[in-house]
This record gives sequence, structure tokens and C-alpha cells, in this order.
Amino acid sequence: MVALGAAGCASDRHAQAALRAQARTSQMQAEQTALTHAPGGTIKQSELENDNGKLIWWFDIVTPGSKTVTEVSVDAMTGGVISVATETGE
Repeated sequence: MVALGAAGCASDRHAQAALRAQARTSQMQAEQTALTHAPGGTIKQSELENDNGKLIWWFDIVTPGSKTVTEVSVDAMTGGVISVATETGE
């Protein structure tokens, strides 16, 4: 069972590496773009995924002293912001 879990993790890393190889916008560039929509924030979580044929960087950004999470998606090909949403945390 452990071997299956390890294989799954290696497969996920391989899939992420393949997606990163296709992206024209690096994670660092996308992070900088996303952070302009949450000044003073820190990226809590990030992910690159293929969403219906479109490569998208997703970021969850938290701001100190706030209970909100700003979710920003950035087009991994153009570097443009696709969406910005705010969720209230607990």
C-alpha cells in the first residue's frame, strides 16, 4: 500500500512537471501578478492545472489581520488574470 502511495506521488510530480514545461508564465511571474490583487498578502497555496484545455495557475492568498482568502487565477500562457474572488475564512 505504501508503494502505491509513493507511485501516486511520483505520478503527480511528473504531471506537474509536464504542465510546468508547457506554461509560458513561470510560477514566480504568476505569483507576482496574483499578489497585486491582495497587497500585503502571502500565498498560502498554489497549483498549476489544466482546466478544460487551459493552463491556469491558482493561488490562495491570505492577508495578516484578515479572515479572508483571496483566490486569484492567472493564465499560465499569457500571464493575465482570469479571476479574483474573496472568501471569508472561519
